[in-house]
Amino acid sequence: MARKKNITAEKIIDLYMSTLLIDDNIPKTVYAFAHANNFEENDFYKYFSNFDVLEKHIFSLFCENTLALLVENEDYTHYAPKDKLLSFYFTFFEMLNANRSYVYLKLAQNKNKLEALKLLSKLRSTFLKYIESEIYIHNVDLKNKTLNSLNKKGANETAWAQLLFTIQFWLEDTSPNFEKTDIFIEKSVQVSFDLKEIKPLESVLDFAKFLWKEKTMST
Repeated sequence: MARKKNITAEKIIDLYMSTLLIDDNIPKTVYAFAHANNFEENDFYKYFSNFDVLEKHIFSLFCENTLALLVENEDYTHYAPKDKLLSFYFTFFEMLNANRSYVYLKLAQNKNKLEALKLLSKLRSTFLKYIESEIYIHNVDLKNKTLNSLNKKGANETAWAQLLFTIQFWLEDTSPNFEKTDIFIEKSVQVSFDLKEIKPLESVLDFAKFLWKEKTMST
């Protein structure tokens, strides 16, 4: 049988995700994966050096595709930072919903949590570039290079922790159409901006009540 030609990175990703979801195992070798899917092994190496790199790329691609969809909306460029972040979150989690079986397999069912976190390293870089360029571009100038650097690092770590926390909530969400995740997103984004702008903590308390209610109902 003739080998497939014009194998793209996107096609390799589709084949890999399907393979994992059907077989529930990472292929033993790149050769075995390529042979089973009727393309040349060398075509894989044109885009990825190994399966670890491929898996990290997949999670980053969810973010990249989200950003591509956002810029297609002409109104998005005129949104305030909070509305931009909300748009990002809702679009990003729609992307995850469409690929939930794979994401759940790699993150929720992975007993090695450190290994699961490493899969998100490329996603982290892509996400933080977005945060710095679109969301936190008006950070307070502390008139000190070191303090400004620490402030930026702190804002980045907070933004990343918020995304991880939301992913974890989504993985555990059993509500229809993951409606509770939508509520979580709205409240957590509101809290993050209220804290950043040192506003009254009404939204913080509202968010805390939501989390407490979810915790007590699940026990």
